[in-house]
Amino acid sequence: MTVDAAPHDPSPPIRVLLAEDQVLVRDSLKVLIDTTPGLATVGEAGTGAEAVLLARQRRPDVVLMDVRMPDMDGIEATRRICAHPDSAGVRVLILTTFDLDEYVYASLRAGASGFLVKNATAAELLAAIRVVAVGEALLAPSATRRLIAEFLRGAHPAPVVRDLGDITQREREVLTLIGNGMSNSEIAEHLHLTVGTVKTHVGRLLAKLHARDRAQLVIAAYEGGLVTIPDGRR
Repeated sequence: MTVDAAPHDPSPPIRVLLAEDQVLVRDSLKVLIDTTPGLATVGEAGTGAEAVLLARQRRPDVVLMDVRMPDMDGIEATRRICAHPDSAGVRVLILTTFDLDEYVYASLRAGASGFLVKNATAAELLAAIRVVAVGEALLAPSATRRLIAEFLRGAHPAPVVRDLGDITQREREVLTLIGNGMSNSEIAEHLHLTVGTVKTHVGRLLAKLHARDRAQLVIAAYEGGLVTIPDGRR
C-alpha cells in the first residue's frame, strides 16, 4: 500500500489591518478579505490613533488606511506607522476618494506604498493588497505619476526640494524615467540596458534615497527637479 506524501504547508496568509471609520465599509472589507484565499484581517481600527497602535501590536503585512478619520487622519497615522521601529516593514495602502481627498502626495511622502481609489472593484482591491504586500508600489508607474502630477498642479504646498545626493549620472537617468512613468522594461529599452541592470539601478536608488518603493522614487524625481509638470491640466 502506498502512502500519499503529505501536502506542503500553504504559505501564510497576507495579514491585513483595516483602518476605516465607517463601520459598514469596514465590515464589507473584512468579509471580502476574510473570504479570499491567502488573505486574512488581523484587526480593525476606527481612528488613526487606533491604527497606529494596532499596527505596532499586530505587525500586519498591509494596512488599508482611510485618509479622513477622527482623532488622527490617515496621513499622520501613516507617518507614525512607517517611522516607528515597532511597525517597521508594515506597508500602508491609502484609500482615497481622489476627487475630494487632496492628500495623496503627502501620504506617499509619509511612507505609504501607494493608494487606491475607493470606487475600485473588489478584484482591484485584492490585487492591490497583494502587490503592496510584496513590497511593490501599488500602481503602474505611469498611473502613479499621473495622479501625483494632478495633485501637484492643485492648490497644495510646494513640494520639498530634495538633494539627490551621490547618485550617479546613470542613476539620475533611471530616476528621471521612473518619474516619467516608465516601467523597468521600458527603461531598459530606452537606455539600451538589460532589465536586470535596470533593477540593480532601481535597488541602488531605493537605498540611496531611503525610499520604501517605486512610488517614493516618483516623488524623489519630482522633488529633485528631474521631472517637471507642464502648465495646464491634461
